Amino acid sequence: MAVACLYPVLSALRLGFYDWSMGTPWSSATYQGFDAFISAFTDSAVWRSLYTTLVFAFVCVSAEMILGIALALALEERKQKPLKGMMAFRTLFILPMMIAPIAVGLTWRYLFDAQFGLLNAIVGLFGVEPIGWLANEHLAFTAIIIADIWQWTPFVFIMMIAALANMDSSVIEASKIDGATWWQSVWLVKLPLIQNVIVITLLMRLIDAFRVLEVIYILTFGGPGDSTEILSLHIYKTAFISQRLGSAAAISVMLLMVVALLSWWALKLSNPLKDKE
Repeated sequence: MAVACLYPVLSALRLGFYDWSMGTPWSSATYQGFDAFISAFTDSAVWRSLYTTLVFAFVCVSAEMILGIALALALEERKQKPLKGMMAFRTLFILPMMIAPIAVGLTWRYLFDAQFGLLNAIVGLFGVEPIGWLANEHLAFTAIIIADIWQWTPFVFIMMIAALANMDSSVIEASKIDGATWWQSVWLVKLPLIQNVIVITLLMRLIDAFRVLEVIYILTFGGPGDSTEILSLHIYKTAFISQRLGSAAAISVMLLMVVALLSWWALKLSNPLKDKE
């Protein structure tokens, strides 16, 4: 754990105090104190990227959780009335999360292509002129959201269907005997029973949403302008295009703080402190 987690964090923290470019010896690095950290917290571009990341994560994770839970409830294994073809559907449904992110980005880039994309071919059937999906700020942002939801809703679905399958069936039967409707059974029995799994899944998706890079890199590279430039992509550009590794490390520490706060919040929700008697 120390080698895999602690050392990279301390290394990034140390690098934030130096001005260093790749390809040059570390001995040529210049100590700059807290300048990179101050710049990271005062740079308007960083805050725009952080805002874009927050909106992206909120929309994607919310949609994925709602869709994943809804699909899991709809396709929950039933002992008395098993749904036909459920296993085949589950297999097909989880395929998107098995595809490499680069392939996902390329696939959706072709779908959104202004000249040869499938979406423009479909809207063209209704007499609509070709749309530059990735050339418009709002449409491009919608495109990266759609791609992320398509890829990661299956992950939420798998987690939820596994949690539902491991519930105590006697509790569900007792609620039915007491006259609970389907909605009451879901809202008052099933969801509370799998609350911990829901919170853990939410936490994992939040962390992944904050560090997503490849799909957006392929789809828009942060454009048009910086409308889809999330913080991880901004860090990449700062490090490998601008060659400001110290600044990139400082922004990475900032991102780590945001993710840590979100993790603390999610864990607190899953294990609330009880009032002392």
